[in-house]
Order: sequence, then C-alpha cells, then structure tokens
Amino acid sequence: MSAVWRASRAAVKRRRVQTFVIGLVVLCSTTTVLLALGLLAAASGPFDKAYAAQHGAHVVASFDTAKVSESRLARTAGRPGVEAAAGPFGQAVVVMPKGWLGSPGGSLVVVGRADPGGPVDRVEILRGRWATAPGEIVVDWAFNGSPNPELLGTKLPVPGAAPLTVVGFANSMSKSAGAWVTPGQLAELHPASAQMLYRFTDPSTDDRLRAGLATATADLPGDSVTNTQNYLTIKQAFSALADAYLPFMSLFGVLGLLVSGLIVGNVVSGAVVSGYRHIGVLKALGFTPNQVVAVYLAMMSVPAVVGSLLGTLLGHTLAGPILKVSFSGIQTGRASVGTLPVWLYAVCLLGMPALVLLAALVPSLRAHRLSAARAISAGGAPRTGRGLRVQRILGFTALPRPVSLGLGQPFARPGRTLLTMAAIVLGVTTVTLSTGLTSTMLAMGNAGRGDGGPRVLVHADGQGDRPLPLLGDARIEERLRALPGTEHVRARGLAEVSLVGQTQPAFANFYRGNDSSNAYEIVEGRLPDAAGEIVAGPSFLSQRGLKLGDRVTLELNGRQVPTTVVGKMIDGNARSLDAGWKTLEQLAPDARAIEYHVQLSPGTDADAYAAAVEAVDPGLSTSVGGGGNAATVTVVTFSTVFTVLLTLVASLGVFNTVLLNTRERRRDLGMLKSIGMTPRQVVLMTVTSVAGLGVVGGLLGIPLGMLAHRLVVDHIGVVEFPEHMKDVWHLPQLAAMLLAGVTIAVLGALVPARSAARMTIASALHTE
Repeated sequence: MSAVWRASRAAVKRRRVQTFVIGLVVLCSTTTVLLALGLLAAASGPFDKAYAAQHGAHVVASFDTAKVSESRLARTAGRPGVEAAAGPFGQAVVVMPKGWLGSPGGSLVVVGRADPGGPVDRVEILRGRWATAPGEIVVDWAFNGSPNPELLGTKLPVPGAAPLTVVGFANSMSKSAGAWVTPGQLAELHPASAQMLYRFTDPSTDDRLRAGLATATADLPGDSVTNTQNYLTIKQAFSALADAYLPFMSLFGVLGLLVSGLIVGNVVSGAVVSGYRHIGVLKALGFTPNQVVAVYLAMMSVPAVVGSLLGTLLGHTLAGPILKVSFSGIQTGRASVGTLPVWLYAVCLLGMPALVLLAALVPSLRAHRLSAARAISAGGAPRTGRGLRVQRILGFTALPRPVSLGLGQPFARPGRTLLTMAAIVLGVTTVTLSTGLTSTMLAMGNAGRGDGGPRVLVHADGQGDRPLPLLGDARIEERLRALPGTEHVRARGLAEVSLVGQTQPAFANFYRGNDSSNAYEIVEGRLPDAAGEIVAGPSFLSQRGLKLGDRVTLELNGRQVPTTVVGKMIDGNARSLDAGWKTLEQLAPDARAIEYHVQLSPGTDADAYAAAVEAVDPGLSTSVGGGGNAATVTVVTFSTVFTVLLTLVASLGVFNTVLLNTRERRRDLGMLKSIGMTPRQVVLMTVTSVAGLGVVGGLLGIPLGMLAHRLVVDHIGVVEFPEHMKDVWHLPQLAAMLLAGVTIAVLGALVPARSAARMTIASALHTE
C-alpha cells in the first residue's frame, strides 16, 4: 500500500488544477446538503425531543361541565387506546388588561392544577415557583428565552375577585393553558368547562388521534366536547416557517449532489484518459490492475475528504444564522433549534467522500482494463475520428474555420461532452429556479404598492418613552388625512382574542379605511367588510382546521362575536387573523388604533411628512417605508448564495473539460499554429467548442428550472401565491436565461483557452 499511496500523492501534486476543482465542488455540495438536512432535522427533532421530555399531551380536550361530570371524565383515562391521561382540570377565562406582561390585552385561559407534574403535560417551571395558595398564578411563558425575574409579583386584576399575583413562569409544550392557579382559586373564577389531557398508543396521524379520542369519549354525551387540540397542530406551528424554506433548500441540495457526481465523474474520466501514459508506466513498473484503480481512487479521495471537511465547517458556520432566521418568531418553548444533530456531520463527512469514490469507480475501471503497451502507445491523443468527420462537414459551411473546428470538437469525446452538458443544464436550471423565486418573492413584496408614493407608519401605542397620544382616535385620523400629501390612511387596532372552544388565543388585527391597494393580500375570497367577517393566512387556517365559509366565535373582555372566514391571505402569522373595525367595535367599543398606515401621493417628501405628523401630537412616532419582507429577504438571499455556488461548480466542470481537451490536443494546436492560426483564433475555437453546449444546456435547463420553480412555490405551506405571482416568465427574461448557459460555458472555457493561445509551437511539438 505504501507504493499506491506514494503514487497517489505524486498524482495529486501533479494534477493541482483537477484536485482543486474536485475539492471546491465537494465543498460547495457538502455545504448545501448540510444546510438542507439541518433545516429538515431542526423542523422536527428538537420539538419531538422536548415534547417527549415533558410527556406532552397528544390531545387536549375541553368539556362542558354542565353536560358531563368530572367523575365520568376521569373514567375516560381507562378506555382502550389511552396510554396515559391527566385531569379533569377546571378551566376558566380571565380578561387581561392591555399592557399586562407586554400583551395587547384580551382573554387568558386559566386552568386549575395542584402541581405541575403528572403522567401527561409535565409543566416546566422557568422562573419562580408553582401556585400553592389562593391569589397566586403561574403564567405560561410562550416566548423564546427566559422571562425577566423582575416580572414576578405582577398583579392581574380580576373583576369581582381579588387580584392574582404572578409567582412563577412556566412552559407547557402542549399549550394546554395560558396560566395555572390552584383548584381552589379556580373555583372563584367560575369555571364553565374542564379539560382532559390524553396520550394515545398511536398518535401518528390526525385520523388516528381523532379515532383515539372518539374511543375515549364514546360513553360521554355527544355534545359535551367543546374543543380539541392535538399535538400535530402544535408541531406544524413550530416548524411552519422552516417547512416553507425546505422545498427550495432541499432542491438546491439535490442539485448540488447531481452536479458533484457529474463533475467528479467527468474529472476522473478525464484524468484516466489524459493519464494513459501514467497508467502504462505504473503497470510497467509492476503495479497490478487493482493497484492502479486504488491509485486513482486514492487520488480522488484526498480532495474529497478535504472538501467535505471544509464544507462541513462552512455549513456549521452558516447553520446558526440560517436556523435563527428560519425559526424567528416561532414559539419554540423548551425546544432548542440552535445546533444540528451530530449524525448530520457524520453523514456529510463520510457520505460526500463515498459519493466521490462511487463516481470515480467507473472511469477508474477503464484504467484496470488497459494493458501497459496500449496505455503507453495511446499517449495523450484522443480518438478523433468522429470529431474529424463532423469538422470536415462543418468545413463546407460558410462558418469561419476556427468556429467550425470548435463546433466539431465535442464530438471527439461524446461521453465527456454529455457529462459537461449535463453540468451546464443543472447550472441553468439553478439560475432559472433562483430567478423565478426572486421574481415571485419580489412580486409579493411589491404587491399593492402600485405607482403610489412612499409609505409612512404612524405609531400611537405609547411604546418606549412616548406617552399615549393626547388626541382621540378619530381626531388623529382626521388630522392625518388633512396633512398635505396624504392619499390613504388605514388604521390598525390589535387585541388578543379567544376563539370560543379553543385553548390557544389569537392576535386579531382590526383595520379601518381599507383601500384598493390592500386587495393584493387576498389570494382567495375577499377582504372583510361587514362586522363578523375575518380573513387569515394559510398557516392559521390549516392549524385551526378552518376554511372559507367556516364560522368561529371571537371572545374579548366577556363579549362574543360570531364571525365567518371570508378570505384567505397570501401569507400571515400562524397566530393572527385580520378583521374589520366594525368587528372590533362589537368586541371592545372603546378600543383605539395602535398605528396608522399612510400612503402618500407621488412626489411627497416622506421625511417632511413624518416631521409634520410628530408635530400633531407628542404621543405619535413615525417610521418611513414599510420595511423589507423577512421571507422575501431570506428566500432571495438563500437562492442567490446557492446559485452562485452551483454556477461556480458548473463553470469549474466546463473549465476542467476544456483544460483536458487542450492538453490532449497539444499536437493539433501546434500544427494549427504552425500553418498560421493566430492566438485569437485559438481562443475563438476553444470557446466555441463549449458555447454550443451552453446553448443546448440553456434550452434544456430553462424548462427544468421553470418546473422546479412551480414545484417550490406550490408547496410553501405558509404562503399561498396567486397565479399572477407564479407566472413570472417573459420573453426577455427567458432570453437572459438562455444566455446563462452560454455564460457558464464561456466563463469556464476562457482561462484554459487563453492558456492554449499562449502555448508556443515548439512546446506543443517537442515530443514529435
């Protein structure tokens, strides 16, 4: 083995360019694969681990205590299919004032539990302690990070009862309640329902969870169940944003693997062909056929191992920021998404070199079959019969001689040509996919802006150091509309409402003053107009089991309003819904707007307008411009980075092909130069040899990229694009995509073409 290693090490040093190309290809591919697999693992692994640690409930079910007794509910724990159960626990709703613990106000679901443990839904104490006496309450801390200990002792006023003091902050992965008190304290809150927490033997799907609950509650009155919530809904909410990024991340990872396999196979095949004499010398020195194969496999393994190691390190460095963006704003509870599992690193460190060796095995077997005499006599000259015939045919055309010679060269090595063209096709596919995603996301970000002027956001929520506005809500809007340059004003109110029958609250945005520019937000249905109409994004609707036309009752401060889902938004927070101002007037007649969206006329000075707004009332603050859409920035950034990486890899594949061709054709180049071919003509001939492949690659890659774009935008769960945002292809854009294939080919061919042009006749023919 020492002789094999010495020969492999010498080959690596001699073939520096090929070694660099393979290493860089593996580096880029390892990075993309690690990021795609990491995002997939982070979307489920941490949640499952944290949920299992807390014995999270598979189903949280609420029951009407006027229709079923607690003793009958307790007996459901022994029904077939129930693995474990906890409860019944009394359940009541308490009104939160605006600003309490930073909330916008609304309803708080409170449950009476004597302790945080038990067989199901073991609540974890984050700060303070559990409520053990009357007048104490423990609040679920639903946000990332630890709560501020200074918030302990905060009072929650309760109408008709003594205020409750916050003695602890806790976390329930089951999201079974917003807060907990002792069972005795709950009795003073007049509970009207009770909850049971179930774990089932088979919780794999929604259907099986529903079947398990139906079996458990078969002996209860049919209308006693007021609400159910299963853990798959919470899991979907946990990974919704990451799931939105998975389709294109995974697709880029697959493209990276395919490009890597093609180019590595091409490089190794070229190394075998161009190294015929080296193979012959090795066999003449006594190397067995198996040792020759081992030399070439070891020669490929060196850059593969180095590339996979550096790619894993780069992927690890990028994983932190990418996971932070992907899971930003998600209530992860105790599920940590900051690190990747160890097995991912092992897969990349071992799997990528294995892929390289597999791609190298087939061409290396060609070296196994060559005899020493044939390998030495073959030299570096290719079999040009097929290419020569094509060049003769092209010579009868009106094409310049360097162009006809260049167009015929790919036919001399059809196998290598196909591999190179496949790499170009995948490169064009990547560019097309990235361009389509960018166009779609920008179309969503710019929708509704039209040809109008700048936008100004006016804050009236009293946040920070500013007091609440002195003027009333109606007076503020009147003054804003009176300012010069105002075109549209849209007021927004915010409240945390309860959905009757559901344990988890929702943030409700209430708008007044809709204008035509807001129509872009709706992908199906319409904007809310009358009281009792709501719209929401696809994530909210799917996680709550709602669709257009369904009815749901909103509750705020003891008031209830039946509502109907009249529209589906393009996107939206999984915990929020939108409604009209008339609905807010029924829920909270004294509510006021927290901000105003102002559309200015074209040409209006936004900064001067903002200064005029702040002069209206000291409680108003402004921000100019709507800010960038985080999803748009993320998708565009990711796709751009991956496109650059894969385009670079595809260009390196072309570079390697042209380099091998020029080395094999040194004698031919010397002969052509000796009869008068100029350096410029050599460059033209060399570039033309791959430019045709670029055109064909563009024609094949464009439809593949368009298909990939459609697959991605149709499967982003948190966004549902309207058709006009998917149909982003136009003739000038497609022409540019066609040029992308030529550009990839020319960029890869330019350096070796210039090197061939500088080669002297003497150096080319010195072996003759």
